[in-house]
Amino acid sequence: MGHDKQVLLVFIQADSGVDGTSLLDSASPGHNIFSVLKDSLLSNVIRRAQFAIPPLALMILSSQKVPGVSQSICDLRFDKFPLDRHWDLVGISVQTGAVKPAFELARVLRSKGIKVVLGGPYATIFPEKCRDHADILVIGEADDIWTDVQKDLLADTLKREYRVASFPDLSVDRSVIKSALDIQSYFTTNVVQTTRGCPYSCDFCNVHVMNGHRLRHRSISSVLREVEIFLKEDKRIFFFLDDTVNADELYAEKLFTELVPFKINWVGQATTALGEKPRLLDAFARSGCGALLVGIESLDDGSNHAHMKFHNPSSRQVENIKNIREAGICVYGSFIYGLDEDTLDLPERIEEFIEETGIDVPGINLLRPIPGTGVFDRLAAEGRLLYHPDDHDAFKFSWGQEMLYKPQRINLLEFIPSYTGLTKRVFTVQNALRRAVRAPKLRSAVLMFNLLYVHMYSLSRKDLKRQLQQLT
Repeated sequence: MGHDKQVLLVFIQADSGVDGTSLLDSASPGHNIFSVLKDSLLSNVIRRAQFAIPPLALMILSSQKVPGVSQSICDLRFDKFPLDRHWDLVGISVQTGAVKPAFELARVLRSKGIKVVLGGPYATIFPEKCRDHADILVIGEADDIWTDVQKDLLADTLKREYRVASFPDLSVDRSVIKSALDIQSYFTTNVVQTTRGCPYSCDFCNVHVMNGHRLRHRSISSVLREVEIFLKEDKRIFFFLDDTVNADELYAEKLFTELVPFKINWVGQATTALGEKPRLLDAFARSGCGALLVGIESLDDGSNHAHMKFHNPSSRQVENIKNIREAGICVYGSFIYGLDEDTLDLPERIEEFIEETGIDVPGINLLRPIPGTGVFDRLAAEGRLLYHPDDHDAFKFSWGQEMLYKPQRINLLEFIPSYTGLTKRVFTVQNALRRAVRAPKLRSAVLMFNLLYVHMYSLSRKDLKRQLQQLT
């Protein structure tokens, strides 16, 4: 073991977004001691109950064992980079939104003579922007080629580039193990993916760009075996990380029906069409589904259609969400305000919709034109981006902390107050308590999420206010 080649796989969080938030306007004066103390206390609560889960991609890679190679994971949300140890190879997963810190870490490591391999979503979509920052690039889903990288490391024959020829066949059984994780660092380590790819073509999403439109399935027996093994190490909640866990209804119904005897609790992402499928909804509920994130986006069909989203007609949204909640499943409803056909009357409609459906956790996002998506290319061609399209660092995921583009039908000077007014009304401590009390289950989690959003959208409003001042 002492003579093994040492490989470290690194996860770098984005500056803001799903991994946490950072106040863009943190240096601004005028915060009184009570405001600072409140923000500090809320930030600490959020960090301790962040619902942090491990990076599945790095779990998958670290599970591919090659004799003579020892792999570790460094999650920079919790760990300091272990520069005091010798590393033969460091792999960095480059997320869109964390490009700058990934490149900076790569620069430091290479200056110390450590070989760096870059992979992940950004390296897959923009390999030409990563080449100068790495010794090796891995382009595409690395399931089938990471073993080759390790073998080449052993033989001292590493190539400059490893490119996946075709999407991995998920029906090939690949066991995922947790030996490289610090299990106690996470809210849960029970993260499972049953399918990859997305049959939809929403232009603000890059899943179908990276993983293709064809849905690829793991075998149900393989998923069941993984759940059984995971339960021996961690009895906490399961996260099914499929982008749309109900995309293949027959597969999903069979899988979750067979999961019923395991008596797990789980959360995932689905479309609201689940509310129209009684048998499938029943299988979800009986198998322990506690909450689902559903992408509602706009309540205006014209806006959704303008962004290539056709599978959730607004006329059916209310009934579908009510059906899901009546089955005992909490709903996280994700909206995007600022799509192409949205107008200033939408905030009032969103508030009414949240009340009518009883959505347990609302998320009200600004459109994020992420490099590599169709909407980014279109807005760039239309001259509607607020930053240069080559400055990818500017286009990060965030909690609505800054506008990145000009809405089509609403003037920017009117849009920002409209959005901040909406979040100020929706995300209050009183509303957080009310949503937690009426949630069908997971009430403490619903409360924590809503309180988290009270804090994070308050940061959003401060940053947008500063941006508005710069625009006027």
